[in-house]
Amino acid sequence: MNLSDLSRNAYLLCGPLSRKGYMRWFHSFEGLQPETGERRVFFIEYLILNPSLGQDMPVLGQLPFHKKRGVRPSYIMIKAGAFAGDGGSDAKQMHAFFPISSLKVATKPLVMEVGENFYSEQRIRGFVSVSREQARRRSYMCDEGDMEWDLELNKAISCHTGRIANPLHCALNALETFWHAEGIQTQYRGRVILDGIDYQVTSEDSFGYADKHWGRSFNDPWLQLATCRMISQRTGMELKHSALAVDGCCPRFFFFPLRRKLLLQLTYEGEDFSFFLSQTKHKSKWKVRRTNKRLQWQVVAQDRHAVFKLSVSSPLEEMLEMNYEDPSGHKPESPLLEGGTGTGKLLLYRRTREGKELIDTLLLENVLCAYGRDDG
Repeated sequence: MNLSDLSRNAYLLCGPLSRKGYMRWFHSFEGLQPETGERRVFFIEYLILNPSLGQDMPVLGQLPFHKKRGVRPSYIMIKAGAFAGDGGSDAKQMHAFFPISSLKVATKPLVMEVGENFYSEQRIRGFVSVSREQARRRSYMCDEGDMEWDLELNKAISCHTGRIANPLHCALNALETFWHAEGIQTQYRGRVILDGIDYQVTSEDSFGYADKHWGRSFNDPWLQLATCRMISQRTGMELKHSALAVDGCCPRFFFFPLRRKLLLQLTYEGEDFSFFLSQTKHKSKWKVRRTNKRLQWQVVAQDRHAVFKLSVSSPLEEMLEMNYEDPSGHKPESPLLEGGTGTGKLLLYRRTREGKELIDTLLLENVLCAYGRDDG
């Protein structure tokens, strides 16, 4: 449901998760290079791993010394970069690592400072720089380059997962990963400088997204879709107060994994449609298909009020292999593929006594797409 909850967006790792857990605040938005007209989709992320294991230096799990001894990683990582544009050129990710001791944090609402990096609900500011020598180190898991940003945020539409992430479920670690999307439609304003090139970010054309994941491990498979750029075929107009977000989750009962679920919210001109799906033969289903050139997602969801049919695709050459290590120090064999140039179509029906009535057909652009499965 479209409900803001800043407490879920705050610092939540405690108990066992502080020793084996993670928090990840993610932002994605579009910027324009005024002189050339080039548009890029940027991402900025704040990741914290195993905070109670922190030392005065970042503990990188991919260092050979640590891998041989099974040392779990512990650090704050600022990830920044840009997804590939048309033709798949110039995609990159850059990582800056900081010790847990460098974190200054306040809650209610959340404010974090790490070195030159600042995070709040209304503003993010920071700088990441990776030299050629650092990029060659496997433990850094990133590319050479630098990026600077200073952005104001307005989170206009939220996705609240309700009781799924209530305090009891969090205390029992009922999910491998919890999700809260405070800004499935977020308006960004400011500037980004990527490798010396200045990009302007405006509220009207940023098509932004902001969410948070936390838990004991990453979802497997990792499946995510989001966009706030939708064109109604009924009116021919681009919708202004609408957004879509889809996220997978892995429930478990104590230590036993249960059937995977899919969380889905569509806000259509202020009206919310929410689904919590299990993979069933007749009612709800989803699948991801990979061809030689594209990734394709298909989702069918229904309840007694509405029917939802979604199809999205993204060119593989415009997706970036996003590198992570999980709280145990494991780096997946198959990287997470993520991009910001997906397209698709969504058919939304309302159930009536006579059957179902088509509300609208929506053309989707600038879809944030992510899929990864650990085959290691």
